[in-house]
Amino acid sequence: MRTKGKYRKPTTLSCNVGSRWPVVVLSLLGFLVLLHLYSLIRQKDPQIRESQRRINRHELLHELEKVEELSLQLPPPRKRSPRAVKRRGPRRPTTLVDEFLDESSQIRSFFFPGMKYAVDPRKDSGNGTNYYYPGRIWLDTDGNPIQAHGGGILHDEKTNMYYWYGEYKDGPTYHAHKKGAARVDVIGVGCYSSTDLWTWKNEGIVLAAEEKNETHDLYTLNVLERPKVIYNDKTAKYVMWMHIDDTNYTKASAGVAVSDSPTGPFDYLYSIRPHGYDSRDMTVFKDDDGTAYLVYSSIENSELHVGPLDDRYLDVTRAASRVLVGYHREAPALFKNQGTYYMITSGCTGWAPNEALAHAAEAIMGPWETIGSPCVGGNKIFQLTTFFAQSIFVLPVPGLPDFFIFMADRWNPADLRDSRYVWLPLTVAGPVDQPLEYNFGFPLWSRVSIFWHKQWRLPSHTMQEHK
Repeated sequence: MRTKGKYRKPTTLSCNVGSRWPVVVLSLLGFLVLLHLYSLIRQKDPQIRESQRRINRHELLHELEKVEELSLQLPPPRKRSPRAVKRRGPRRPTTLVDEFLDESSQIRSFFFPGMKYAVDPRKDSGNGTNYYYPGRIWLDTDGNPIQAHGGGILHDEKTNMYYWYGEYKDGPTYHAHKKGAARVDVIGVGCYSSTDLWTWKNEGIVLAAEEKNETHDLYTLNVLERPKVIYNDKTAKYVMWMHIDDTNYTKASAGVAVSDSPTGPFDYLYSIRPHGYDSRDMTVFKDDDGTAYLVYSSIENSELHVGPLDDRYLDVTRAASRVLVGYHREAPALFKNQGTYYMITSGCTGWAPNEALAHAAEAIMGPWETIGSPCVGGNKIFQLTTFFAQSIFVLPVPGLPDFFIFMADRWNPADLRDSRYVWLPLTVAGPVDQPLEYNFGFPLWSRVSIFWHKQWRLPSHTMQEHK
């Protein structure tokens, strides 16, 4: 029995293997079909996500993208004596900008509403909560007007807080000499913290002026403008860059300060003329890969320069680009959307408002192309004056694709401490109004739009979901 079992042919096993071959082949074919279907779904998945993103965006921003018109009549011209007309000749027609700059204007309260209209987070509740009112006095949690002019906002991932830095101008306005511009002595850089971008707590002056040392960059009679703060992940330092100048605006330099905390105190290091050029209105921009860039007006404000900072963010590297040459632009505010770089700039007209322009580039070092005025709504003069304000910063809003907050200052040259803030919704969507030069009739860039609203607020869930 043992011998027969040893040499018995495995006929049954051979038959089973042969019968399973069709099953194996069919299984393999089924797997290949599923793999092919999966690859097709993966190819369409970005398109589906993009479509859903657009739908969600439209639902969230529908109200904010409505064009809001504004009617504002000039007051009747003031009467002049026949003698004055004969001596000085006929007066040119008064413009709305003239009325804006005239502190005795009958419509001044339209541009600078009084304290009774102030945005007060201590009192507002219910339907009035979290509304932005461009041009109104904005109070902090202590009930004092926020002093953070010409600055910008840092979102600190460590604390999940927003920090608003700016020029602390709570001092008297005066002219250093007869032809000098209105100014306030340097007090320092103010800082405010918030979780919702509406209720702001005063964290104090995080970089203070130097009151005794007349040779110091921060001496009270000098100029400190446009402070911006970014965080360096490698050094774990908060780095502040700012425009440093003397009373006559001849120093034209960029200053640097550092701190271990977003609320300071910041230690002032030095000032430089980046790349050997004069530097006035400026900003800093931290890209997705951690590289930071300094962007500043140069050559007597006739052009902008862009250059990367070193690894510590304490100096510029040798690389630099000259952009918007001959455009005479200042107050650059950079942001990035869907891999494209955008910038809002202002003309150079001192404290008087002028028309903003939007620019776009595929690479931050350029070339940069101008895509027109971004201002929508209000009326024509509002659009030509950037809603009587000047750009300072563009802030991304979490959870809202293609949506940003445009931050601007409405300067009050008669009393700079009473300058107001103009925050408005900014969107990136759709083609520009007109085909651009050298693009074969097809627009290369999405349109940047800043929408005028006398009052507005972020969608209610936006900040709550990202706390």
